[in-house]
Amino acid sequence: MRHLAFAVLASLALLSLSPASHADDTLSPYGTSKTDLHEYPTINAVFDVNYMDPKSLNILYAFVKNTKIPLKGKMVVVTHGPELRAFAKENYIKYQGMMDKMKELADDGVEFRMCHNALRAAGFKADDFHSFVTVVPAGFPEIAYLQSQGYAYIRFATSAIWTSRSRASNHPSGPALPPGPASIARARGWVRATGRRPPDVARSLS
Repeated sequence: MRHLAFAVLASLALLSLSPASHADDTLSPYGTSKTDLHEYPTINAVFDVNYMDPKSLNILYAFVKNTKIPLKGKMVVVTHGPELRAFAKENYIKYQGMMDKMKELADDGVEFRMCHNALRAAGFKADDFHSFVTVVPAGFPEIAYLQSQGYAYIRFATSAIWTSRSRASNHPSGPALPPGPASIARARGWVRATGRRPPDVARSLS
């Protein structure tokens, strides 16, 4: 009788455990993740920044900050999209919060380089921007130059705008966009965001 009672209790215990065990198997059919919290060597990085909405700079702030700490190297932000208008001195009141964050990054050693072609297309002059910005001849060539100097390429993807000719076919992000409705639609997005026409597709919008 004692053996029978023990067998019943053991069966009940197994039944009480089996649902949880079955649930664990259902939720983790591939096992459990591994941990490798290693240290990184010193790495320099260039950030390719081309955003339709300047508010994305708020996310960029955290992204650059969190990348700079473990890599410990030089960080360069190359801006060549509609977000560049946030760096204009005339727009400081509108974008003050964002610019204060960008200046904080600059004070921490992050370089900001801006495409001269893009700022001219947006109707600005090279001296229209805050002092922590350095205007360079062109965005993509600057990125390519930094890569040739050993900088790792990082693109934080958000609502980026790419026109049909501004994206080089051998660029790390991929081939150029073919002319057509997609590139025209993105150009119209630039117009809505900046109030100005991008140079590469101005004729397509006429």
